[in-house]
Amino acid sequence: MTMPIYAAALGAFLIILQVALMLMVGSRRIKGPVIGLGDDKDMERRVRRHGNLAENSGLFLAVIALLELLVGQTTYVAVVCIGFAVARVLHALAFSSLAGSHGEDLTGGRKIFGAMRALGAFGTLLTALGAAGGIVAAIA
Repeated sequence: MTMPIYAAALGAFLIILQVALMLMVGSRRIKGPVIGLGDDKDMERRVRRHGNLAENSGLFLAVIALLELLVGQTTYVAVVCIGFAVARVLHALAFSSLAGSHGEDLTGGRKIFGAMRALGAFGTLLTALGAAGGIVAAIA
């Protein structure tokens, strides 16, 4: 039986990213609010980027591991894993600015944050569908 090595590597990467985002939330909590968001947009975007990764990564990781168990360490599985990792990093980077998280001041160079958010979300969607499609093709 093939072990899901690509999924394991992706899982290691995602947990490191999750911990980094968690620490960024925690570091902001020192200034307050200790619980909740208050009216703090900086805290809101930090919590949203941390939570969004948590919402998307668990199920994706389970599905990509199943795909890898079904088809092995193929280029397809590697590309889908890398695509998901890149999409999640783009999304997290987009939320490092109020332009990316709240659409504020999307002029000049700040447009890049809106674009990174869109690419991150679209990349997540495409890789999720790619993993699901791979499983359907493998079992059909």
